[in-house]
Amino acid sequence: MKLFPTKHIKFNLIDSKETTLNRLMRRTEFSENLTSSYTEKSFRGKVNGNKFKIISSEIGKGAFCVLDGQITEHKGEVNIKIHIVFRILLSIFFVFPVIGFIIQFIIKKENFFIILLLATLQLLMIRYFFIELAFRFLSKRSLNRLRDVLDIEFEK
Repeated sequence: MKLFPTKHIKFNLIDSKETTLNRLMRRTEFSENLTSSYTEKSFRGKVNGNKFKIISSEIGKGAFCVLDGQITEHKGEVNIKIHIVFRILLSIFFVFPVIGFIIQFIIKKENFFIILLLATLQLLMIRYFFIELAFRFLSKRSLNRLRDVLDIEFEK
């Protein structure tokens, strides 16, 4: 079980590689740290040659997913993962049920299995409900924005 979800998407270019890369560079504001900021461009990040590492420029939601990929002659691929800052914050949420389990175990040792079951259910709910839903929703928004900017078609 992976702690944080990721996606790997392949796409086909409609235009040439150079046209697609020019579009991406034109619509990306350079940012070494991948932080959110008000901008008129669609993305923030780095484009080096045919490789890119970008986030959506939407304030509040855009930095959650990092799009890391490359563009070849007629195809491309992108890996979507949760930004490292959000992974650290979400890891803190994973620690809360464990801390609660330890405290509850020290205080009341007779309900050990109930406490263990509740802590496990809380961890599963955080991972598969909150994080998974947020990742699916926000990665889809970022991919749609990437598709609109680059004029690409995703492979099935």
